[in-house]
Amino acid sequence: MTVAKEQSGTRDAYVPSPRRLERERYRRTRARRATAVAAVSTLVTGVVLYLVVVNAPGWPRTRETFFDAHYAREAFPKVLEGLWLNVRLLLVCGAAVLVLGMLIAIARTLRGPVFFPLRALAAAYTDFFRGLPLIINLMIVVLGVPALRLQGVTVDPVLLGGTALTLTYSAYVAEVFRAGIESVHPSQRAAARSLGLTNRQALRHVVLPQAVRRQVPPLLNDLVSLQKDTGLVSIGGAIDAVRAADIIVGRSLNYTPYIVAGLVFVALTIPMTRFTDWVTARMDRRQAQGGAL
Repeated sequence: MTVAKEQSGTRDAYVPSPRRLERERYRRTRARRATAVAAVSTLVTGVVLYLVVVNAPGWPRTRETFFDAHYAREAFPKVLEGLWLNVRLLLVCGAAVLVLGMLIAIARTLRGPVFFPLRALAAAYTDFFRGLPLIINLMIVVLGVPALRLQGVTVDPVLLGGTALTLTYSAYVAEVFRAGIESVHPSQRAAARSLGLTNRQALRHVVLPQAVRRQVPPLLNDLVSLQKDTGLVSIGGAIDAVRAADIIVGRSLNYTPYIVAGLVFVALTIPMTRFTDWVTARMDRRQAQGGAL
């Protein structure tokens, strides 16, 4: 009996047709050809750009000013030490931005005339801080608050710079959250209410989970931008990666430390950017297949 089942299973096993095998070989051949063409074109483009740059009339002077190995070695450990401040700002400000942005978005989506003052204040907040350039906000907070000499108010440029970053980015994140909340169909809220949930429970258990999942890619993009803008706290004197490079530049009159700081920020940003792209592509695939967002 067992032998008969095994023979039957062998007979029923799927065997690709010659046409399918030929099609798969063709696809593999095209994929290898496309990879080879992309590699060659990339190599040619890189060589052309290199030749254009190194043959420019001002390249020797530019190399000395921006790509000096001695100053790069001197700046690298100090820039890395300052980068730890940027990372801490990203973690703390990122968490604060998500919480404050969510609260502002909820305030803007509250229904009923009784909540009109709250909606108006939330709208005014987002309009103001999205329109105000971040650099000006930082100068007002970092330089203006200490000038007031208020009792009990910190004058630490790191805390003040983090506050300015949080105020600005909360306005952007609030609009992202609000777009997600409003993208949830009203029938979802109505269905939750028909099951006996209150407005607050429907918002918490039905609307917000869907809204947050849909807005993950733009939220991650905002966090990437926040990571780069943490370097602006250096205008208040905080020793971050940018300020550490600026100190060496002021002493040596060589701009290589700026290149080092820029490359360090790029190295920190690329993983976050690729993760954002992966999340976006994954959500697009699931949506195309009819899965849950």
